[in-house]
Amino acid sequence: MSEKMTNRQRAALETRRKLMEAAKTIICDKGLVNTSIEEITRACGVSSGTFYTYFKRKEDVVFALSREMYQEIYEKAQAHEGPLLERLTWYMVNFSDYIEKGGLKLCQEWVRNTVDPDLVENPDDRNKLDMDLDSMQGMLERGVQRGELKQDTPVETLAHTLVDVLYGEMLCWDMSGGAYCFAERTREFCGLFLPAVMQLYLNGKDA
Repeated sequence: MSEKMTNRQRAALETRRKLMEAAKTIICDKGLVNTSIEEITRACGVSSGTFYTYFKRKEDVVFALSREMYQEIYEKAQAHEGPLLERLTWYMVNFSDYIEKGGLKLCQEWVRNTVDPDLVENPDDRNKLDMDLDSMQGMLERGVQRGELKQDTPVETLAHTLVDVLYGEMLCWDMSGGAYCFAERTREFCGLFLPAVMQLYLNGKDA
């Protein structure tokens, strides 16, 4: 019985993944407004009713895609063995790169559907900003634990500042219509300004 349950769970996860990937492809091409649930399920070869087994509405697919990938980026950044500035740069650049690879339309749809938290049904999506702040704070707290940052470093304030930069860059990239490379703009910030932002709190040259 447990083996059958395991197989069902695997099949369910695979179906959910297919729905998410199909939704991402279609939404990036047509935008969320012009994408129907029928198109998503047809691309996966499943019935329209199957969609509602995993998601309440098509906006939830966009949110689910973003949650999973950002968590993976955070975990990889924390596991990175380089010095703090290198880890922060890796995290911020890959954060931006994922958004850019997802496509301008997908990013615009995400912003449109999360800018007012009261309109977001899923609490995980409503708290996306808090999740990103917690991730950035986790990066900085590890720096304190490793002795790369001073003990009195204002990690919460720094986390807010760096997330403000990422969200501000994302909005500007959206408003420009994707006129430049978002990830490269973030890399430029990290190369030119991140050391100056962090300098006061770093312990030694190797941080």
